[in-house]
Amino acid sequence: MAAQGGGRPDRIGADAIGPGHNRAVRVILPRALVSLFPGAVGELHLDGATVDALTWALDARWPGMRARVVDERPAIRRHLNVFVDGRRATLDTAVEPGATVYILTAMSGG
Repeated sequence: MAAQGGGRPDRIGADAIGPGHNRAVRVILPRALVSLFPGAVGELHLDGATVDALTWALDARWPGMRARVVDERPAIRRHLNVFVDGRRATLDTAVEPGATVYILTAMSGG
């Protein structure tokens, strides 16, 4: 599922991948993001080899969601953090089949 030239990947993942299929990645979204997209859910399974590919898959399901997660550079927006199996991730981070990806709002204070 490689992206060409940093753009949209050739293939976009989907929820319904069938029994026994182990390529799915569990994606957990923050309530603040979910509330902006009618019909969006806080947890779903997508097919994607990188965090970038997963953001495109989210955008295919809920147009505009990628723009809420990724800025114009492109990079993960400053007010969000992405973790793949407990490790902080960037758009280029590889995602193994069966992984869990959390997109979280960043904590700040002062």
